[in-house]
Order: sequence, then C-alpha cells, then structure tokens
Amino acid sequence: MRITELLTRETIAMELTSSDKESVIDELTNQLDRAGKLSDKEAFKTAIFDREAQSSTGIGEGIAIPHAKVEAVKAPAIAFGKSQQGVDYQSLDMQPAHLFFMIAAPEGGAQTHLDALAKLSSILMDDQVRADLLAASTSEEVLNIINKADDEAAEEDSRDRHEGEVESVSSTEERPYILAVTACPTGIAHTYMARDALKKQAHNMGVDIKIETNGSGGVKNRLTQEDIDRATGIIVAADVHVETDRFDGKNVVEVPVADGIKRPEELINIAQDTTRKPFISRGDSNRSKTPLNEKQGVGKAIYKHLMNGVSNMLPLVIAGGILMAVVFLIGPNSFEPKSKEYLPFAEQLWNIGNHSAFNLIIPILAGFIARSIADKPGFAAGLVGGMLAFSGDSGFIGGIIAGFLAGYLTQGIKALFSRLPQALEGLKPTLIYPILSVTITGLLMIYVINPPASWLNHLLNHGLNSLSGANIMLLGLIIGAMMAIDMGGPFNKAAYVFSTAALTQGNTAPITAAMIGGMIPPIAIATAMLIFRKKFTKEQRGSIVPNYVMGLSFITEGAIPFAAADPIRVIPAMMIGSGIGGAIALSLGSAIHAPHGGIFVIVGTDYSHVLQTLIAIGVGALVGAIIYGLIKPKLSSEEIQASQTMDE
Repeated sequence: MRITELLTRETIAMELTSSDKESVIDELTNQLDRAGKLSDKEAFKTAIFDREAQSSTGIGEGIAIPHAKVEAVKAPAIAFGKSQQGVDYQSLDMQPAHLFFMIAAPEGGAQTHLDALAKLSSILMDDQVRADLLAASTSEEVLNIINKADDEAAEEDSRDRHEGEVESVSSTEERPYILAVTACPTGIAHTYMARDALKKQAHNMGVDIKIETNGSGGVKNRLTQEDIDRATGIIVAADVHVETDRFDGKNVVEVPVADGIKRPEELINIAQDTTRKPFISRGDSNRSKTPLNEKQGVGKAIYKHLMNGVSNMLPLVIAGGILMAVVFLIGPNSFEPKSKEYLPFAEQLWNIGNHSAFNLIIPILAGFIARSIADKPGFAAGLVGGMLAFSGDSGFIGGIIAGFLAGYLTQGIKALFSRLPQALEGLKPTLIYPILSVTITGLLMIYVINPPASWLNHLLNHGLNSLSGANIMLLGLIIGAMMAIDMGGPFNKAAYVFSTAALTQGNTAPITAAMIGGMIPPIAIATAMLIFRKKFTKEQRGSIVPNYVMGLSFITEGAIPFAAADPIRVIPAMMIGSGIGGAIALSLGSAIHAPHGGIFVIVGTDYSHVLQTLIAIGVGALVGAIIYGLIKPKLSSEEIQASQTMDE
C-alpha cells in the first residue's frame, strides 16, 4: 500500500495556525475528523494525548509524529501540517517542530495499512525529503514528494530483504558487525525511525548491522543465534519489554527507543566497545550500564515493576468485579443455595467472578512483577509466591512482596550460576532456575513473609472496616482527590490499586470513593462548559455529551485534553470536586461492590444508596465545574477568530 492512499488532499493542512503543542493536536485531529476518518474525535484525541504522556512524539530535526491506534479511527489515515515559524513540541533536540504527521490507525488494522504508516516514519529520516516538504506550497507538491520518497523506500526495502538487513553485501569477518532491536509502545513510528537512524549511521561508519523490529505486525527480521554469536555488540532501543535472555554474555546496550533515533553514532560506538562487562539477562548486578540506565533511580524501577503486575492484574479485577455486580443485580443473595433468591446461573457467575477471577488476582500480580524484574525465569516463582500470599491470608501486601522477592531472588540465582560450563547451559532455564527460585521463594513466604504480612493485612482491613464519621469522610476525600491528580498516572493508579485490594478483602469504601473520584472530572468539565459557555470554543463545547457519557461510565480520560491544555487551573479544580464527591459518598453510606462500570454498577450493586451516590457525584462535579469556570480566563481574540474560521 502506498502512503498517499492514507495521506490525501483532504487530510492536508498546509499552514497550521497553532502556536503550541495542544493546538497542533487539535488542528490535525479536526482535519482528520472533517475528512471522515474518525468515528469519535474526542476518544481519538484522548488516545493521542495518552501517547504523548508516555514520551513526546517530537523526534527532533523539526518533525513531530503524534500517533494512536484506537477503535475511534474509522479508516487508517495520515494528516499533514506544517508551521514555518515552528512550534515548541518538547522535541528530543529541544528545537521547534515544523513538520507534523498525525497517524491514525484503527485497532486491529490491516497489516498493509500499518506497514504504510511505518514506511512514512522511515522516509522522514531523509534530510532532503524534510527540506522539500518544508518548501512545498501546495498539497499537490506534498503528495508528489511523498510519492517519490515512497518509490525510493520500496526499492530500498527490496534490497534489504535481499541482503537480510545487513548494510553491506560485501561484509567480511574483518568488518565490525553489530545487532539491534527496536520497539515502541504502538509499534508504528518510533520502532522504524530508530531502525533507519541506526542503519544510516552504521552505513556511514562502515559497520555492518542487522536490526530486528518489534512493530505492530509482530517481530520482523528476527535475530538468529548465528547472528548473536557473531556480533560484537547488541543495541536494544525499546520502550516495551524485549526478550533479552538470548543475549547473555554479549555486550548489550539498553536505551529508550528515542535514543536510537537521536544517538545512533554513540550507541554504535558503545556496541563495539569490547571492554564492557558482559550482559547477563537482568541477573548481573555488575553489568555495564549506559548513562541513561544510570539515570533511572530505584524508585522508578520499582514503580515500573509494580505497574507491570498491576496492568496484568486489572483485567481479572474488572471482569470478576463486573460479574459479581451482575449477580448483585439479579439478587443480593441469588448465589446462595440456601436463599429464596437462589438462581443456579447466578451461582455460576459468582463462582467465575469471585472464586476464580478474584482468586487469581494476587498470583498474577506477583507473577508479572517477578517477570518484569527477571524475565521468564522469575515468572513461576512469582506465581507460587503470590498463591502462597493468597492462601496465607497476607493479601495484596504479601502478593507485592512475593513478586519482588521472587524477581530479585531469581536474578541472584541467575548471577550465581552464570559461569556454568557451556554443556550445562540448557539445564538453567528448565531445571536450575525454576526449582531453586520456586522452593526458596515458597519457604521464605511461608516462614518469613506471611506471618507479619498477614498480621498487617488484617490490621489494615480492621482499620478500614472500623472507620466512621470524620475518618470515613477523610478517606473519601483523599482517595477521590488522588483519582483526579493525574487521571491515569502514578497517583491515580496508587489510589485505584489500594481500593481494589480493599475490595477483594470485602471493604467497599475505598473503591466507592475511587470510582466517584474518577467519574467526576469529565462530568465537571462538561458542566463547566454548560455554565460558562462563553469561556469555551464551539469545538470544545462539542465534547459536552461525550464527556458526560465517559464520566458516567467511569472513564476519567475525557478530561485529559483539558488538563493537558490548562493543568494549572483544571487539576486543582478537579481534585477539589473529586475529593468532595468521595467524602460525601462515604459519609452517606454509599457502597459500590464492583471495581469498574460507573453508573451501571452503582445502580446494580448499591441500589439502596443510588440517590446518595448521585448526590455525591452531582455536588462534586458542580463544585469542580464552578471553580474551573471561575478561574478560567475568557477566550482570547485569536481563539475566538480561530473558532469562527473553523465554523465557516
């Protein structure tokens, strides 16, 4: 598929009027929406901002490639815009961005579409293409430039396939030979830009290179054992998990994918440095580190491992919780065989949700924390440790400890056995690692971890269950406010994880405050636009209904575009509103029994307090809306003019 099947006249905005990053995203999103490429503009914009929150898509050299792969895209497309004066896009090189390509990919899109989007990322690494695009004055010129570059890229891809991605056909054993793996969260843009930057630099340096890409279509050009054995060094430029066990004993350079784009020469030089200490898959405390690895503190590493466990645990929490909510909707005691409300189908739903999904939460949490630390060898010990935490009644506290214990213990075991004879290498992953890590983790959990963790878990639950009056309101205030601080970031996640942990122990107060605190921001934003209409553009007011729908569904992300554009005013206002809503709900006795679902589970699981819960949401949203509306400045003349121009 050609790039110009996705980049068309209808999706090109030759001269952008935007002067900041958020406005650029708005302008290009509107261009795609007018071209009929989006089914839900606000959902797509939210996905774009979510991607920007991970790392800026301003890649340097005057280019920004905001992108998202989401269901809100009706048809894959590329929007183009340029700014002669430049926009501060928080780019890697801290320079203004002039050329903007917004990539819209549908969830589960055809591979041909994804390949075309990846090809665009590659051709933008060409200096001449960028210069020609900046000088173009019409959309036809832009399309001609892209078509020409597309043809040249196709010829180069054909050569690469023939040569196996090795830069020199005349490669000899005397020439330096290195490997690389590139990967980014969406697998669309940065994966291939890092690949091309490394290929280009390697060619200039006279170095042979083979690059494996972990893109949206899976692994391409996979490195073989022969490649690994022959290579002097290996560059892993990735923002997602990449299997690194295969690189044991080699000179490995691990950096974010953006460094593959920005620092290719430095990385290639490090990969050729034979004096560096060999890599032993996350198990060698003495392994060599690049400057960027050293900057990652202990706190960030712990948070990363914990979030890996939480993200894999949440589907079980949500699925199990919703099924339990359905059972409550059928009847509070419909799953009890001795009850008059008993229904066999309700009992089976309860068995699936409570006795199966919820019972797996702690083992999965611990297992994936351990896997994040020690790769696959740590997974089994993490699962066993989590299961023992569950059966030993130490709950989430024990599960988290089990995950970190299993992960770092496995690292130590791997380091201890790193110098085994080559003939015994095959025994490590199949026999030595699992037996030692599972046994030692299990014994430590039973005799050392579970007794105090179980005591602490019971103490915490007793404390939560005994809260009343001012104390329960304070709990609601804190959890509600935390849900609105960063709307999906560390504070939000911490509050939600704590709340789901309490829910699995039978305490509904925290999850009640968390859900209400998460529902209020989009509702408050929509309400502010109704009350203070003149302070918002017509385009912004177009999101009123979607924000109400998202808020009522417990999808906090509807407020993210507003928070990103004006964090100083939006975040404090939303924190106050969400905190007040959480405090009111708990003081009035609200008790939501499911971890997700918004208004649907409120009605289904807490029907005796529906009115009180709605009052809490309404008051919190109104307070947040009024505070935000009062402190928000009036529209500037430029905003008014831009809004009027768009309406025309």
